[in-house]
Amino acid sequence: MNKKITGLLLALTLLIPATANAANLSNKTVGTPVIAILDTALDTSLPIFKDKILYEACVTQWASCPNGSFEMEGQGSSVLKPEWISKNGFSHGTEMASIAVATNPNVKIVFVRIIGANRLGFRQATGEATVYNALDWVIRNKDKFNIQAVSMSQGQTVTSNSVDYCPKTPITEGKIKALASAGIPVFFPTGNSRSYSKIDWPACIPQSIAIGATMPTKTIAVYGNHDPLLTDFFALGTTRAITAGGKEINVAGTSASTVIAATSWATIKSSKPNLTYDQMYELISRTSEPTSNSTIKGGKLINLSGALNG
Repeated sequence: MNKKITGLLLALTLLIPATANAANLSNKTVGTPVIAILDTALDTSLPIFKDKILYEACVTQWASCPNGSFEMEGQGSSVLKPEWISKNGFSHGTEMASIAVATNPNVKIVFVRIIGANRLGFRQATGEATVYNALDWVIRNKDKFNIQAVSMSQGQTVTSNSVDYCPKTPITEGKIKALASAGIPVFFPTGNSRSYSKIDWPACIPQSIAIGATMPTKTIAVYGNHDPLLTDFFALGTTRAITAGGKEINVAGTSASTVIAATSWATIKSSKPNLTYDQMYELISRTSEPTSNSTIKGGKLINLSGALNG
């Protein structure tokens, strides 16, 4: 399969009734969890992000960072014009960051804007380079900011129906492996196309942490993609979020479950800093709750409280 990925898509965010389900961390002493969120853009003016944004960066393919270049770092790097950020899917990053904060109010976020905007405020096309360049930025800055997990709630629907359907993308795979070797997992959504035989790219890369979504009832959401050999864990996909401009909305999708999973990992890691990558994975797997639906069986729902006390 051609390794070129021509259309990087949002893991769909749906507006449906939901209830928040943030973990109660008040009785558990933890360190400071730090996650890198790679997404569209961030409304840094919102009060929910006060003292939560550890650093901002921008890595795009179209020289459309706020400074007019391919990369930018520091305050203002992740923002868009106010009249643009609420349109064309750019609010997605704000929503994901708000879900991270709701999952653990102690979280610190390194936000990397990865989607460019043209002169009219529309999303620019992106490809595989978007992913591996952003991951390379994380590799270069992981120690500086003590990044413990990476969340990228976007992906590409795979059209191949072959058994070996996952696109061959060695550069991206190498970046994910490098982060895993450093003890940092990269979380991706399985996707929302109701496929029960394949998941989106890059989640299908074996070294990724592929996350599916559950309903508030803890059953697996029917809209989520699933591959029994490649889906690692499930997390809540239905919750509340703050969108660009400050409105609170209901969201559902594997986007939400991915950032919740990444925040959970960082929370556990900050509480148990001596655990290796493999030990962290085993702990989360061992303490997870069983989840299923009428078609999918044997899923593992991340149990944050159980892992913290495991």
